[in-house]
Amino acid sequence: MAPQDFIKGWPHPSLLEGEQLRADLLQSFKKSLDMSAESLNYGDEKGAYMLGHPLFLQTLADWLSKRYNAPVDPKTLMATGGASMGIDLACCKLCKPGDLAVVEEPTYYLSFTMIRDRGMDLLGVPIQEDGMDLDALEKLLKEKEGKIKLVYTVPIHHNPTGICMSDEKRKRLAALSQTYDFIIVADEAYQLLEWDPTGLKPMFYYDTPTNPKIVSVGTFSKIIGPGIKVGWVQAAESIVKQFPDVGFVDSGNNPVIWSSCNLIDFLQSGGMDRHLDAVRKELGEKCALLCKTLRDHGLEPMQPKGGYFVWVKSNGKMTGRSGEAMAIKKDKFHEYMRLCFAWLSREKIVEGLEVIKP
Repeated sequence: MAPQDFIKGWPHPSLLEGEQLRADLLQSFKKSLDMSAESLNYGDEKGAYMLGHPLFLQTLADWLSKRYNAPVDPKTLMATGGASMGIDLACCKLCKPGDLAVVEEPTYYLSFTMIRDRGMDLLGVPIQEDGMDLDALEKLLKEKEGKIKLVYTVPIHHNPTGICMSDEKRKRLAALSQTYDFIIVADEAYQLLEWDPTGLKPMFYYDTPTNPKIVSVGTFSKIIGPGIKVGWVQAAESIVKQFPDVGFVDSGNNPVIWSSCNLIDFLQSGGMDRHLDAVRKELGEKCALLCKTLRDHGLEPMQPKGGYFVWVKSNGKMTGRSGEAMAIKKDKFHEYMRLCFAWLSREKIVEGLEVIKP
């Protein structure tokens, strides 16, 4: 049996070429051209679209409010070039070189680069079954008094473990940000990609409006396709207003005016809802297959309720991405594997796991 690629955190091509998806997107793209005087411009007579096209922001707010079952004010949103841009804006505008940032270990390993690129040093705390170890975090906050200015967390369908931070811990983390004066960047790329609903709302809803500290980051990359490159940040208006004041946005304006306008009708017409339902069903089934096959081979995977990945301790035989990459110093998790179930077909998932069969 040939080894298979469990490393790529990509959607399988079949999720991107469905007839219904193409038809719905084509209709949406055509309607975007009907407003080309705006969708192809920097703005209109009312001003530049620095935070995004107003109609897209309103449409996104309406759509998210239904999905979150919570109010979404368009003034708390900014359209971004995917989740990574949102994370980088938060690091750039809300922190400074020399600050300390805390992350879970393991975590999304490319966050290390984004944080370090902004001149910050990294500290790690463990992740537990219900999310970040907040006792360990508070210990660091006390030891590094006043120096920790950012906590980066993946609180929902965690990459790589699949863990969801509990409601209790979300409240405590938000309270700690008030006590110790740090920003929380919540990477919620998989918030809407779940087949076993958690009922958990984005971290934004745990913030203190009079002293906001939380930036929730979302994206369409995982629920439509990464080529879309449209995401958003959700934060208090006072925070969001700071984000256009960065060189490449100040000079070039919001980078996704055209791309985001292409999605307006897709969101309004129900096309996004139809596609999301299909993606959830497909990935839920593939996740279940991957976990069952791992158990058949004598392993004990952590079965997620959403996301793209399964985290499992190996039996000595490895495939996928080694867990060591998910540690700041690459000094732990060597015996763990992060396996993506989104990229491979069902047949390739089963075939690929033959290499770790006892």
